Amino acid sequence: MLRRWIWKAGLASLAVAVACAVLFPGRVEAKANFDSPYTLAQTYNAALRLVRVDMGLTVTEKDPGVAYVLFDYKSTESGARVVPGSIQMLDTGRSIKVVVQLGQMRATTEQVVIDSLAKKLRDEYGDPAPRSSRRDTPDAGPDASSPWTESIW
Repeated sequence: MLRRWIWKAGLASLAVAVACAVLFPGRVEAKANFDSPYTLAQTYNAALRLVRVDMGLTVTEKDPGVAYVLFDYKSTESGARVVPGSIQMLDTGRSIKVVVQLGQMRATTEQVVIDSLAKKLRDEYGDPAPRSSRRDTPDAGPDASSPWTESIW
């Protein structure tokens, strides 16, 4: 009797879980990123032109100071549905970290945008100029040459 009740309860739980998964599918939140060897200004301007001109999408918000572009993504894959998208950029010192997010789209779609941006940067700016490292200046540690580090003893 107890086994039958446990079996029925387990079966009922499984049925509820399957029904919830079918009726209330979760949002897919993926993102793709890459490191751009170009300057922040070059990367931002190329991303803005890619979204607005090349892809013909509507830019909903942009800020060059913080380096992000928000846009409405519409493709043949999504039909008539408009999906919010964003391209965010961050200067890490060695490169520009670019993150593309297209809510409710496959990660492959985000990767296509990344690949298009990388190609656009190469086509428009050529080979990137070498970036200087922020560590070019010596550290002011005890081994730095300074008259104050010499011992008087």
